[in-house]
Amino acid sequence: MIILGIDPGYAIVGVGVIEYKANKFKVIDYGAITTSKDDDFNDRLLQIHTRLSKIIAAYKPQALAIEKLYFNTNATTAIGVAQARGVCVLAAKQANMDIAEYTPLQVKQAVTGYGKATKKQVQEMTKMLLNLETVPKPDDTADALAMAICHAHSAGSLSEKLKNMKFN
Repeated sequence: MIILGIDPGYAIVGVGVIEYKANKFKVIDYGAITTSKDDDFNDRLLQIHTRLSKIIAAYKPQALAIEKLYFNTNATTAIGVAQARGVCVLAAKQANMDIAEYTPLQVKQAVTGYGKATKKQVQEMTKMLLNLETVPKPDDTADALAMAICHAHSAGSLSEKLKNMKFN
């Protein structure tokens, strides 16, 4: 299964594409989609959609793993991030991808085994699990890869449960 992990934002969208097969990870690509604060906000959303659509077309992931937004004290930032997140979901739906949402707690638990892990711990485990030489930068990229790992673990668990279910 090829999984696209996204850490949504409107200045930086973290992107990570991995393959998860036979309980093994293979990194396909990762990086960040960045937009300029000098550009009109709606143009920034279009840039995110256009670039993400190209990534989806290039790698043909089956699933999108994206952060489930939680309450933020800065409403203006939260609304902007929500709009950027919506653009990411739209691009995935246009490509008929499955979409899974995970909370930061779920990602921490899936990657480190500990729901209260620090950001640094998650990044280091992401590096180890994906056999990378260094922690991916910017942080949004590492977060996107962690999101993809979370989905791989969650989807793998679900498929195992379905295999073991008995139907009448």
